Amino acid sequence: MAVKAGELRHRVTIQEYIKGGRDDDGHELPSDWTLYQTVWAKITPLSTKDLLTAQAAQSEVSARMKVRYQTGQNINTTMRVVWKDRIYAIDSQGLDDADTGLEYTTFNLSGGVEQFKD
Repeated sequence: MAVKAGELRHRVTIQEYIKGGRDDDGHELPSDWTLYQTVWAKITPLSTKDLLTAQAAQSEVSARMKVRYQTGQNINTTMRVVWKDRIYAIDSQGLDDADTGLEYTTFNLSGGVEQFKD
């Protein structure tokens, strides 16, 4: 079952956290979130039932993100997603579709990310 183009209608930014270091002169470089990739995705907030189930399992997952499968895709749990001025942590490795594993990838997201900030 292929992903329909209209289904991936949310433009999201995926960011990675770059730790500062020192430049060639020994000056400290700032740590910050930087652009990793901008993709079309489908963001689906969890239903009330799913939220209650997640809370019972002590999970903070609040949404899911579906993106088109990409060879060599390296989106991982150290990154975050920005959509509509909301920031989500990526809480799971990508789960490939059940048909071929080459159509789309789904990630679990949680809100309120300020991890890694110095």
